[in-house]
Amino acid sequence: MKRLLVAVSALAILASVPAAAQDVDRVAINGIIDQGLNHSEVMATAAWLTDRIGGRMTNSPQMRQAEQWTAQQFRDWGLSNVRADPFDFGRGWSIVRSSARMTAPRPLDLRAIPIAWTPGTNGVISGEVIVAPMATAADFGKWRGKLAGKIVLVSRPTAVTDPTQPAFRRLTDEDLRNANTYNMPSHGAPSPAGPVTRDFAGQLDAFLQEEGALAWVRMSQRDGGLLHGTGSGYRMDDQRLTPGIELAAEDYRRLARLALTEDARPTLELMSEVRFHEEDTNAYNILADIPGTDRSGEYVMAGAHLDSWVASDGAVDNAAGTAVVMEAARILKALGVRPKRTIRFALWNGEEQGLWGSLAYVDRYLATRAPTGNAAQDALPNNRTWRQRWPIQPREGHGDLVAYFNLDNGSGKIRGINAEGNVAAAPIFQEWLAPFNAMGATTVSMRTAGGTDHVYLQTVGVPGFQFIQDPLDYSARLHHTSIDSYDHLRAEDLRQAAVILASFLLNAANSDEPLPRMPVPTRPTPTDPFPLQQ
Repeated sequence: MKRLLVAVSALAILASVPAAAQDVDRVAINGIIDQGLNHSEVMATAAWLTDRIGGRMTNSPQMRQAEQWTAQQFRDWGLSNVRADPFDFGRGWSIVRSSARMTAPRPLDLRAIPIAWTPGTNGVISGEVIVAPMATAADFGKWRGKLAGKIVLVSRPTAVTDPTQPAFRRLTDEDLRNANTYNMPSHGAPSPAGPVTRDFAGQLDAFLQEEGALAWVRMSQRDGGLLHGTGSGYRMDDQRLTPGIELAAEDYRRLARLALTEDARPTLELMSEVRFHEEDTNAYNILADIPGTDRSGEYVMAGAHLDSWVASDGAVDNAAGTAVVMEAARILKALGVRPKRTIRFALWNGEEQGLWGSLAYVDRYLATRAPTGNAAQDALPNNRTWRQRWPIQPREGHGDLVAYFNLDNGSGKIRGINAEGNVAAAPIFQEWLAPFNAMGATTVSMRTAGGTDHVYLQTVGVPGFQFIQDPLDYSARLHHTSIDSYDHLRAEDLRQAAVILASFLLNAANSDEPLPRMPVPTRPTPTDPFPLQQ
């Protein structure tokens, strides 16, 4: 009787587990763990992307090299249908060399970087500085007629921000418990399309040109000598004309203080040699497949963005995620898996400028959105209006993509996954994580995560998910900064992440039923139908 009760209980538990969870092949996972932990190539991949290629600005020569190298790696590992999928982006940009030096009241080399997509100085330029903080176009009037022949410091100096918490940290059990929250949506009342205006960076550039400024300088957003160099102006119809430089916060504050004195006002020498690359204004996503044996047309997908900013080598953002996605592909091919559904790997381009690569994929293959009907708004870049356009119009391939998993949170180990509010997928993920609980991956959170390449899939009702990772020092000092190099990658964490990603892909590819989907979004009802009148 006791054995019968045990058997009945086991059958009851099994019946309560979703079908997709019952398909977990733990023997196959043993093979993934062995291949991913004992024969890993993830760090070799990361080293090539960082030490050999370096920062991978979209459409720069370094990015072209990365596109070619990653595609060849997929081919060498035996993947199928490896291709570079184009989309319109704009011109590339790269730094040849640069320097910044204070020449008065004393000589001093400064820590500086050219701002992306601003032109070079055409040799060394020299001039007095003027502190002219400008944050909106309304500030221009204060400085009209005062900037000719000057190097303009446009940031308002802020107080130093001494760190009060450790820069490096891992998630605690309490952090993971608190992560499991449901983000309640809030929808404002629909508003008429507003005026189409140029972004402030473009307005500032035009104003400085009109005033005859030599160059503009901004303060780094972080202390500790860190530099970023992020900028805009890559589209062919939005080109900048005034050289821009970012200075380390400490160097910038010194200049600003000296500029307030009567007898020691500083002068600067700046040199910025940069190149624009307009030979091919298309950017390219790199795609590769492990073909499925069944489920004609259906596929699962993993992705990470291949591009980075230029201040360093783009290691944690996002050579780490790219290397994990590529390693998952290598592991599965090395094991000779024959999944029911095709497994696709995507290395996105143009993420740093607004998720351009993943949006292009969604728009071309999965779903598009109706125009607004406002000619000026509809002429704007796609990502400026995407969320405001209704209805969503699914394409023929909308239902074929049954799951997408994204890696873009640095080098930290996977601690769980965000279910993006999909309550039907959550218990399945709990089962898929179970073999990796002892590796620290335990949490399924209901919260939605934003800011990276799964977002546009979610906006059209495709199941796209972002993993939860240990933050380490990603946000504290590495994200987009001049020290984002190979040294800050964690080999054990990346091996663990690749094993988990490969397992999730195989589970999703082989499950009898696809992962549950959310409804295709429709125009939301305003949260408050009676907003206060302004």
